Order: sequence, then C-alpha cells, then structure tokens
Amino acid sequence: MIYVVALLVVCLGVLLFLHFRTKRKMSRELQYMTEKLKAITATDSAERLLLVTDDQRMRDLLNEINSLLDYHQESLADLARLRISTNRMLSNVSHDLKTPLTVITGYIETIQHDKQFSAQEREVLLANVQVKVMEVAELINTFFDLAKLESEDWKLEIERIPLNEVCRKAILGYYDTLTSKGFAVHIDLPEESIHIEADPAALTRILENLLSNSIRYGKDGKTVGMTLRQDEENVYIDVWDKGKGIQEADKDRIFERLYTADDARTAAAQGSGLGLMIAKRLTEQMQGRIHFSSVPYTKTTFTLTFPKPKLNDYAKLKKVVRIP
Repeated sequence: MIYVVALLVVCLGVLLFLHFRTKRKMSRELQYMTEKLKAITATDSAERLLLVTDDQRMRDLLNEINSLLDYHQESLADLARLRISTNRMLSNVSHDLKTPLTVITGYIETIQHDKQFSAQEREVLLANVQVKVMEVAELINTFFDLAKLESEDWKLEIERIPLNEVCRKAILGYYDTLTSKGFAVHIDLPEESIHIEADPAALTRILENLLSNSIRYGKDGKTVGMTLRQDEENVYIDVWDKGKGIQEADKDRIFERLYTADDARTAAAQGSGLGLMIAKRLTEQMQGRIHFSSVPYTKTTFTLTFPKPKLNDYAKLKKVVRIP
C-alpha cells in the first residue's frame, strides 16, 4: 500500500512538473506572439506570425491570427484603392462642375455688360445658359441617385411593364439631341409586345445612362442604336455605338464605383464616372445582368439581360404599367 501511495506521489509530481513546464512554454509563446502582433499592427506590415510549436491549440490560434492579418492587409489595399478613386472622382466632378459654371458666368457677364445685344440674341444666350444649368442639374441628380443607392433608400416597385414602349420612349427622348449632333440613329424594336418585371423609373434611368454614355464616348463614330430582342428564357436590350470604345486596360474596371477612363477626360467627353455603376446596381436589383463588348471604332455594345416572367408569376403583379 505504501508503494502504491509513493508511486502516486511520484506520478503527481511528474504531472505537475510537466504542467508548469508546458505552462511556462505556452506563456513564452503567447508573449512572443503578443509582442510580434503589436509590431505588425503598429507599422501595418505585411509580415505574418511564425512560430514552431507542438501545441495544436497554439497552431490553430496562429492560423486564425494570420488569417485576420491577411484580411487586414486586403482591407488596407481596398481603402487605398478607394482613396485613389475618390480623389480621381472629386477631380473629375470639380472639372465637370467648373466647366459649365464658367460658361454660365461668361454668358451672364456678356448679357449684363453688352447693351447692344438684340432681344433675339439675348434669347440665344439665355438658352445656352439654360443648357449649362441642366448639365449641372444632371450631375447633381446623379450624385443624388448614388446617395439613394448607397443608403438603400431607392425602393423599387416591380411591375409588369411593356418593354417596347419603355425603350421607344427612352431613345426618342434623345432623338433630337442625337440628330442635332449629327448622329445616325438606329432603332430595332420588334412589333411583338415584350414584357418584363421591373421598376419603370429605374429601367428608364438605366437606359438614359447607357444612351448618355454612348453619346458622350461614341461621338467619333456618329452612330447610336438600340435593339430589343428575346429568346425562350431572356429578354435583351442592346445600346450600342461606333465610337472610340473601351480600351483593354479599362475593361475590368468600367463598372467600378467612381471609375472613369482617363483618356475620356476631354472637353467634349465629360462624365462623373457614376452612370455605368448606377446602371449596373439598378439592373442587378431587378434580377438582371449587364455586360459589354467593345471593338474600338467598330462597335461597343452594352447589353441588359432580364429573365422572362413566368406565367404563374403574372397573378402576383399589381398592374401593367402604360408608358405615355
């Protein structure tokens, strides 16, 4: 019996020794990790924690910490890209606002100081002022749309809408602008009525953004078109032009928030870089897709794809919207 008690005491002593030894080792490892982590986070270094240990729990902890460090580095990279994009956007917007405001100021000063203008000449100058004011208002509305999208205040009312009429109204709304700029306009809308489930105002905004984009960047080709087509499952709207197109370096970023291709920044081709992003966000919120293909100076096409409504879904829709 005495031997058994003695053996238990020895075993307990060994266990306590191993426990304290392991505890001290773990304490040293944790202290190393803490100091290393402080150094990494203080300098935003891309370094990772490296530690050789037999403790599986410690290895699991290391893996989790390194995963968090990887995520931290990705977040820093995203933040840096956002800052660059924001600075570019602010520069572009400042340019876009300054140009029409400078023209407006010039027209107003001319009207005020030159008393020899006839009433007809004054009307022409005032009409030019109105055009520039509308440009500024359009830019402000674009930022308002962006704010609504970012805050999720843009509530879509999904209805069954006659797509032919929406497309016709959108392209005809730009017809005078296109013809006055010397554009040839091609409209290919089928006689057969095509319906989809969408928000009429949002879809109109998407088409307006795409048409404005074609006018702005397709000026060299002097041709803009819209095509409506369908297959068994989907409906497609193509808005196309024959302008300078989209360069290979810009193709992966054309729908990014605040992105504008640098070579588009000319006096005749200005934009905030938000129109396509807004079009993409609204399209996706209505279960659609948007993509593009571009061969510079041959044809650049933005295609909207929407699923056809299922027959058993018609009963769920509130009404058929008529587009005046």
